[in-house]
Amino acid sequence: MAQEQITLYTAKVCPYAQRTEIALAEVGAPFKRYEIDLGNKPEWYAPKVNRASKVPAIAYGGPDVAPENPSPESTKLAESLILVEFIGDLYPSSNIVPADPVLRAKARFFIEIVSTKFSPNFMKFASGNPEGTHAALLAGVDAIQDILSDGAKYAVGDQYTIADIAFTPFWARLNVLAQKGIGAYKDEERKSFLKGLEDPKYAKFNGYVQRLLARPSFKSTFHEDVIEEFFTRRFGLAK
Repeated sequence: MAQEQITLYTAKVCPYAQRTEIALAEVGAPFKRYEIDLGNKPEWYAPKVNRASKVPAIAYGGPDVAPENPSPESTKLAESLILVEFIGDLYPSSNIVPADPVLRAKARFFIEIVSTKFSPNFMKFASGNPEGTHAALLAGVDAIQDILSDGAKYAVGDQYTIADIAFTPFWARLNVLAQKGIGAYKDEERKSFLKGLEDPKYAKFNGYVQRLLARPSFKSTFHEDVIEEFFTRRFGLAK
């Protein structure tokens, strides 16, 4: 099954798309990569690949064709978390989807915390939404740290999994924006957030995210210059 061709439709700026790229890098899957300009999507993309017109999406199987001419014989799949698990299922020996049902449930619970407690506050912060305060960001950090196991390297143990893949792109973007002062937030909120992270109580969280950003699969799929340019153009610099 894993020998079928994979074409990934992605965008360097998108944290959801990077999840899928990290998963593919982790399992070592061969694939074709096609960059979608989110501001000027090809006319064929929605009708032939993803009717929601979002990235990431995958064309799986079918004949080996150019990405801009996807075959109707290939299976079209979308939504980042679905794709990450799909890739893990294709390559079970990678263990990014834990074989143990308890660890698999823990990984999915961790993803739920990321999706409800962290990611929404990241976007509110970047866009200058009054609810996107440094306190809200730190509350998200608290929620994640609270479910990290003491002494473990990653979210649900020493094995890197879908849980880590789901979180990393969002943390990486927040880190760049906060360090560089990019975003529509007030600069005092940025400084308060960074100062708050220095509290020794976040030692476990800070060690965890350092390990995430050191993964080769993250480094090879993260385009900091593109992300800086995109968010600066969209939101400007902190005031």
